[in-house]
Amino acid sequence: MKRFFKLDENHTTVKTEVLAGITTFMTMAYILAVNPSILSATGMDKNALFTATALSALVATLVMALVARLPFALAPGMGLNAFFAFTVVLGMGYSWQFALTAVFLEGIIFLILTAFNIRELIVNAIPMSMKHAVSAGIGLFIAFIGLQGAGVIVNNDAVLVGLGDMGSPSVLIALFGVLLIGILLALKVKGALLIGIFAATVAGIPFGVTNLPEGHLVSLPPSVEPIFFKFDFHQIFTIDMLIVLFTFLFVDMFDTVGTLVGVSSKADMLTEDGKVPRAKQALFADAIGTTFGAMLGTSTVTTYVESASGVAEGGRTGLTSLTVAGLFLVALFFAPLFIMIPGAATAPALIIVGLFMLTPILKIDMDDFTESIPAFFTIIMMPLAYSIAEGIVFGMLAYVILKLLTGKHKEVSLVMYVLALLFIVKFIV
Repeated sequence: MKRFFKLDENHTTVKTEVLAGITTFMTMAYILAVNPSILSATGMDKNALFTATALSALVATLVMALVARLPFALAPGMGLNAFFAFTVVLGMGYSWQFALTAVFLEGIIFLILTAFNIRELIVNAIPMSMKHAVSAGIGLFIAFIGLQGAGVIVNNDAVLVGLGDMGSPSVLIALFGVLLIGILLALKVKGALLIGIFAATVAGIPFGVTNLPEGHLVSLPPSVEPIFFKFDFHQIFTIDMLIVLFTFLFVDMFDTVGTLVGVSSKADMLTEDGKVPRAKQALFADAIGTTFGAMLGTSTVTTYVESASGVAEGGRTGLTSLTVAGLFLVALFFAPLFIMIPGAATAPALIIVGLFMLTPILKIDMDDFTESIPAFFTIIMMPLAYSIAEGIVFGMLAYVILKLLTGKHKEVSLVMYVLALLFIVKFIV
């Protein structure tokens, strides 16, 4: 195991990697409950969706672990599942079979793009300053997700967002978790994030924040037969299919790119020339996951930003993601146990990881405004637009335009010019 994952070369140990994998899994286990809940709004079988969610995450993360050997976990993506259910099916009126077909085609296209190094080309084309900015932007984004999940930040019609009920049990449990993790980190206790998640989960029981599972904890996973390979190829050459497919492709492309770049930057895993190690293999993992997931009956599989929590615990190799994959396998048979972990318990870990992700901002040249302004747009737009992809779009456009208009056009690669043009077309269309 040490030789295969090159633990010594990455200055890590089996214990650290396993602990990191458990932490990552705990912060993203909510997807096992949330994804079936969202997609079942289309009429899909909720029990079958649970199995499809766990299996697609297991397979994609296993590819990441054994082929890319990177500490990133994958699962059906939030946002993409909402687009699948509420826009394509409930909004546009198409069947969930139509939407699944679009996801399947997306996976096939990604496999082709990855094979021809096109996706890797995009990853490598992102300037170093923006790679550091992506890490900081993701930090703010996941901290915002954590604050929302705990109810600390809520919708506010007057100013878009506002402070929640600070006396609610959910908020108090989350703040307790943040305080506990902070103390443990200050005392240099290993596994601080994981301890915080467990402690907040237990603390939430008497307050009704944590709902204990009823009935048997162990059961066989439900069959995926009701949603397995249910494709509708009758409308694949329509304009609507083209629009839906492009949206899936665009969001998944830059969410995955952003997560790989941002978390790698934070972990100091980028090569000397700013490249993500084994990026092609990592991109294959999400392409295989999306294709396999569509066959099982779930929405687009993508690299999870919560992987940052495992990296923050010291995860540096595929052993971290192998641990996550193993836990998804276990979750298939212990569904009630994992689903009981409330958002208030995982929120503290996400908030603290948000802090960890900010450190690469120190490497950005703030005195060069053609570098710092695009970086700022990247950072601020991720949480405000609630999208990693949109943050990258705003940052890239600002970078290209500022360099072009200040006589520094030679610093911009051809790939960046092409991407900027495509982004402008996207906004117009």
